[in-house]
Amino acid sequence: MLWFLTRLVLLAAAVLLGVGWVLRGAYRTRRARREATRAAASFAKRRPELADEFRRAAQATGKPRGLVWKRCDWLPADALLVRDVATGELIALVGVTIAFEAEAGGGMEEVEAVGNLRDATAVFHWRDGRWQTEGRTVFNLSPEQTRQRYGVSLGDV
Repeated sequence: MLWFLTRLVLLAAAVLLGVGWVLRGAYRTRRARREATRAAASFAKRRPELADEFRRAAQATGKPRGLVWKRCDWLPADALLVRDVATGELIALVGVTIAFEAEAGGGMEEVEAVGNLRDATAVFHWRDGRWQTEGRTVFNLSPEQTRQRYGVSLGDV
């Protein structure tokens, strides 16, 4: 009889642990969705301010070398939200068109292609409840192409 009660208690404990595990996963999924919704709304609201932040941060990186950021126009489409698989951090990918000019004495003054407009993706991170950027730019790829190229490390929201 003791043997039967011991097994019954162990079975009940295993079932309770399983139910707790499922409920924990559902809670985390719901919380992640709420966070993504809040982050998307914040991005839309702060879009002009974030555009300025990005341009300043990107200019400060000094990349590409020998070129100065002349203009950075955001494409009208909404930001593409993805999640970093390793950290769980939300990332916004935004399509931009960038115009450069040659830096005086930088060696690029004679290159005709300097004036060509370049399509790129601006990268933002959702940290501590706000959008931040280091000016990271993925050149020659749209936000969707960036997600596909880095698909191993970027997951859907």
